[in-house]
Amino acid sequence: MWPPSTGNCRVRDFTCPHCGQHLAFENSVCLSCESPVGFSLEAMSFLVIAPGGGAGDDGSVDPQLYQLCANRHLAECNWLVRVEPVRRLCASCVLTRTRPVDGDATALGAFADAERAKRRLIAELYELKLPIAGRTEDPEHGLAFDLLSSADEPVLTGHDAGLVTVDLAEGDDVHREQLRVEMDEPYRTLLGHFRHEIGHYYFYRLIGTSPDRVQQFSRLFGDPSADYQAALDRHYEQGPPTGWEQDFVSSYATMHPAEDWAETFAHYLHIRSTLDTAAAYGLAPASATYQTRVLGPSAFDTMLDIWLPLSWSLNMVNRSMGKRDLYPFVLPVPVLEKMRFVHAAVDETATGKPEPAVPPSS
Repeated sequence: MWPPSTGNCRVRDFTCPHCGQHLAFENSVCLSCESPVGFSLEAMSFLVIAPGGGAGDDGSVDPQLYQLCANRHLAECNWLVRVEPVRRLCASCVLTRTRPVDGDATALGAFADAERAKRRLIAELYELKLPIAGRTEDPEHGLAFDLLSSADEPVLTGHDAGLVTVDLAEGDDVHREQLRVEMDEPYRTLLGHFRHEIGHYYFYRLIGTSPDRVQQFSRLFGDPSADYQAALDRHYEQGPPTGWEQDFVSSYATMHPAEDWAETFAHYLHIRSTLDTAAAYGLAPASATYQTRVLGPSAFDTMLDIWLPLSWSLNMVNRSMGKRDLYPFVLPVPVLEKMRFVHAAVDETATGKPEPAVPPSS
């Protein structure tokens, strides 16, 4: 059993158990009292690694029982694991199947950036109570990550039966911005790639195994079995259809129902994560966060009532600093219907209680 959270760390607003100093999700040391800290996924908080040994009710863990992940230096991982004869990887790092070779310093630097984004993703999935099964539990469709360098050979970021491949070049700001401009995208981040690709994985986990869900999906997104290669060729030859903004969250979502789902799923994670962080710092009410989840059909409407004015405000704050909008997207009614479907599937998985069927789009 992990030590219980001391109660002084709210989700997203992490604090040092010893001195109360605010901690970022990436911290491994408290910059105020210099205590070594590690993130506990089970407790969803930071715990202090007691230098003298022994654990207590003050958020300390015994270093003879807990230590930082074996990827502490390679991936700059700050997650706690149990001490075992063989040094262990944390719940996030263990999902990585392939990484750059030890001698490739440039790629390993990019690998650390990718793992940092992946840890945030895994924590979000854990908060949402979504199933995370690796290849050990599910050899055929279990979740795994290939984080590869495209310096010497092409790497295609994508998903295939639970395997998520990410081009580490996406962590380079200049390269990513060039691609964003070339592809006429309003937003492109490493974390965004992870959220999109994991959406494909959860189509299989949440939708593909349920005939009723597949039927509802088809009414909103289209036929998931449509020829993907033909859709891909058509998209890159002809571009998105005229007026796509009225029905899709992005131009890429127009390519195929599977991509529409993945884009919508990614935006659902964008919104849930940002709402929770905003609530932790008093910028939004806590009524739609992970900690005080509002279950049932009204939950999605509650989220929207908070998100729409918050995102507008944050966009205006960014413009005041001379930066692009934080959330440069419009959410028309058809997109909201699709996102409501995502919310229903996620919430049903978390609670085990089916929600009312989503009506077909008008």
